[in-house]
Amino acid sequence: FASYLNFNCKSYENNSAHRTADIDRRRLIVRRCQPFYITVQCSDSQLLQNKLELMLHLGRREEVEVKVHTDRGDGGRWWFDRERVQDELLLTLRSPSDAIIGRYYLTVTMLSPEGQIIKEVKGNSFHVLFNPWCKDDVVYLDDDAQLQEYVMNENGIIFYGSWDYISRRYWNYGQFEDYVMDICLQILDNSTKARENPKRDIERRSDPIYISRIITAMVNVNDDNGVLEGRWSSPYYDGVIPVYWSGSVPILRKWSRERTGVKYGQCWVFAAVACTVLRCLGIPTRVITNFCSAHDVDGNLAVDVYENFDSTSKEDSTWNFHCWVESWMKRNDLPRGNDGWQILDPTPQERSDGLYCCGPCPVVAIKEGNLGSDVKYDARFIFAEVNADLVYWLVLPDNRNMDTRYVGSKISTKSIHGDRREDVTLSYKYPEGSEKERVVYERAGRRVTQPTELSDDPVRLKLIIKHAKCVFGTDFDVIIEVKNEGGDEAQVKLTMRAMAVTYNSLHRGECHKQISNVTVPANQVHKQVLRLYYKDYARCVSEHYLIRVKVLADVQGQNVPYMAVSNIHLSKPELSIRVNQKPYIWEQVTASISFTNPLPVPLRDGVFTAEGAGLLSDTRLRVDGVITPGEKVTVKITFSPRKTGVKKLLVDFDSDRLRDVKGVAVMVVYKRRRSNSPMFSGID
Repeated sequence: FASYLNFNCKSYENNSAHRTADIDRRRLIVRRCQPFYITVQCSDSQLLQNKLELMLHLGRREEVEVKVHTDRGDGGRWWFDRERVQDELLLTLRSPSDAIIGRYYLTVTMLSPEGQIIKEVKGNSFHVLFNPWCKDDVVYLDDDAQLQEYVMNENGIIFYGSWDYISRRYWNYGQFEDYVMDICLQILDNSTKARENPKRDIERRSDPIYISRIITAMVNVNDDNGVLEGRWSSPYYDGVIPVYWSGSVPILRKWSRERTGVKYGQCWVFAAVACTVLRCLGIPTRVITNFCSAHDVDGNLAVDVYENFDSTSKEDSTWNFHCWVESWMKRNDLPRGNDGWQILDPTPQERSDGLYCCGPCPVVAIKEGNLGSDVKYDARFIFAEVNADLVYWLVLPDNRNMDTRYVGSKISTKSIHGDRREDVTLSYKYPEGSEKERVVYERAGRRVTQPTELSDDPVRLKLIIKHAKCVFGTDFDVIIEVKNEGGDEAQVKLTMRAMAVTYNSLHRGECHKQISNVTVPANQVHKQVLRLYYKDYARCVSEHYLIRVKVLADVQGQNVPYMAVSNIHLSKPELSIRVNQKPYIWEQVTASISFTNPLPVPLRDGVFTAEGAGLLSDTRLRVDGVITPGEKVTVKITFSPRKTGVKKLLVDFDSDRLRDVKGVAVMVVYKRRRSNSPMFSGID
């Protein structure tokens, strides 16, 4: 075939024009509804005047065939035109705006003037992705800055913590790293839908609604051979603790090699991996963090928490934060007004149409409380995550307190203007407490009955929990203020508990309990100190380094107790990363990574892990021996950057007693400029 017909796909030129050169420069990867070209050479140039027929095949068994027409027709089909250029034939192919996403195999047939087949060449392949730069594509996004961030940016920030203590986690999405695109297509091929009916599945891959829903199901292992297995409490000995991960690429590559669920992930890991896959396929996507996120199991739009202070029993739950993704697309399957950002959640929580997946659901539908059956998918569950009323049932059956303020607080994503946090709460809901907000809530479903008013007791207390910045590895104080706002003196029994919890409110053990009997004069404040020691909380603290302090105040002569709860986030040290030389593409650069043990105990099994899109794949460096208290260790890593531009080197440190210590170094990788002139030789 090579001596008779030769095809040149011009991959580098086409890929550069289609913004896919970062994926691969050797293979042809194009975006739909944008023309691309190939050239045909023939040993007998006269034969180039003959008729050509082009046929496309998709699927591992070529289940789907697509004819490439010689005229555009109504614009909803593949077509090509030809032009003779010297001794070559230039073929320009144009795909429709709803072309199927995936790998195509091209068959070219050369026919004689009489219609007889002279030669047929098979096997040339190329890939087609969504095109958010094309106005006719349903994922079209008319904002260059957003396209750069939500499609092209391989580095991100995921926010976590709580609404009053927001932290950031740098993440390497790496959607253009080697073979990630192939893994993304493998994920689609391994879905339940693909196994049940391969032909029907491939035909539906033109629809980002269908594909994004498949991705949310396949990122978790539930129901299928998905990517990640979730676990929200220790032990993690047979896998990787979720806080270890700094990027999606090692997870995707491990799944591709072993074809079994990677252990383990939690919500931000699920969301980040889904973001990588969706961006790689060409769907604008961003990771969203919802603080004080509700999980409403019974669908009553309220989170009922039954709290008896010594233990918590609840079916509904609230998480300090929860992460999902938003993808941008038109919703031609929904009533008008539902285009734009769509919520997708790959964390397995509840079943949707029989599978553990969630979305896509329009953000605007959540804001307006339009939760009818014509707004799919999972709108009611998502609405509760950001809008549910918290109803605390404390100790006595008739002692209930409703909190409408904090669920769905400070909903956040990375700004398109650098590494700042962008608050998108008002995209999801009207201002808390506003009349419009309550109207929307009632439109969405029944309203929870207002709480019973407390009697006018002569003693009315207010409990406030205060603390300074608390550092993991140190002893620290928590101050409990008991304010008597009544007219009589109060005899108060204070019960204070400190317990280790996870970010989704799972209890890991009690750190300390203290009971005090105090007298609080009328209109005065009593301050009580709760001392927490490292030796007490270190034995049960979770990988989220979170301590929950509860205070219960029983007032003599009253049946109704008072209670306050506060979460304390223990801060961790950061790694120091130094790159002392100016980095150039394909030239070695060395980074120096330093860490000082802040704990009063030695650390064992220390390991540094470094990775960075366009810099290096995940690389582990182990520390021999123990790291004594206060000891500083330094390791060096050498790598050759593979891509130019602004890049981020992400480093994680883990040990037996201290995990999730992170560091980031931002660097600009240059391309060395050279001149043939001796006068300018060696000058950048």
